[in-house]
Amino acid sequence: MAASASPLVEFRGVEKRYAAGAAAAVAGLDLAVERGEFLTLLGPSGSGKTTTLMMLAGFETPSEGDIYLDGRSLADRPPHKRNMGVVFQNYALFPHMSVAGNIAFPLRVRGIRGADAAAKVEAALALVRLEGLGDRRPDALSGGQRQRVALARALVFEPDLVLMDEPLGALDRQLREHLQIEIKRIQRALGLTILYVTHDQSEALTLSDRIAVFADGRVQQLGPPDTIYERPANAFVAGFMGENNRLAATVITQQGDQCAIRLAGGQIVRATAAATFTPGTAVVAAIRPEHIEMGEQPLPCCNALDGRVDQLVYHGDHRRIHVGLDGGGSLIARVSADRDVKPGDRLAIGWCTDRCFVFPAADGSNPGGEGS
Repeated sequence: MAASASPLVEFRGVEKRYAAGAAAAVAGLDLAVERGEFLTLLGPSGSGKTTTLMMLAGFETPSEGDIYLDGRSLADRPPHKRNMGVVFQNYALFPHMSVAGNIAFPLRVRGIRGADAAAKVEAALALVRLEGLGDRRPDALSGGQRQRVALARALVFEPDLVLMDEPLGALDRQLREHLQIEIKRIQRALGLTILYVTHDQSEALTLSDRIAVFADGRVQQLGPPDTIYERPANAFVAGFMGENNRLAATVITQQGDQCAIRLAGGQIVRATAAATFTPGTAVVAAIRPEHIEMGEQPLPCCNALDGRVDQLVYHGDHRRIHVGLDGGGSLIARVSADRDVKPGDRLAIGWCTDRCFVFPAADGSNPGGEGS
């Protein structure tokens, strides 16, 4: 990421309401986008991420607050004068134009024509690895190729910033993963600043320098992918970012960020507290399946429980194991596909204190159900 004394983009106290008295689609947004970084806005439908992108692009107007580009307010600057490339999920290509014509369109708008424009188009085609396809029409291309054309069109005029709104959402998984690598390659090669919107957690973890997790119009957590995944700020982020076990519990004691909790089945375990709790507080403990250790003998972990294997689900390179805990409750663990485990087996279960996080019981919800 390029270092700079000031961010390229700043949202300062931005709110967006679509009607007087309506709930805010975006509320109290303070967010800085650094020069040369890949920042992803991640969240479920209706969380405010696309509205945020559209306000920056100029297609929506903030109800309150202001947005700054390179230190200058965008309040009075129309979309076509913001020098931003935009890539949408539906490509938005002109069907009557050739590939080269589509890519050249933003150059024509800026008065760039002739040999200079042709050279820029050829360079953009090479950048997205579509050399030799300039004369084709969009309907003669595959979905992945059309999205590359849309990307080339967004880059050809050398924008200050590239905005991408679910650009890979309509593609199959294999192609989507391939284009993720291509987008990251181009971003690094050109030192681009990219603001990227997606609801796909894996995509955000793969591409981003930082992730802003949205819910209910607000940023729930902002940080590098590994921090977002390994140290979620609240129960919503823990539930939305990958698979997670959520265990109802009650706080017994707390010292600093370490607390002892009693699970619904009566088991007492230690965990890392995300807030300060008083004894007796109802909480939710979150632990990822891959952080749960299992064995036939008691484990040398801070937290050691016993249980039985209720169900196995095969996932190719791993298996998800549904474990019923002695005393009540259940959780999901993850093991390699070749591990010799079968339903009914007794297992010792354990995990480390710093892998289990405790949140207020009413702090967010699991947006995708168990294991979301």
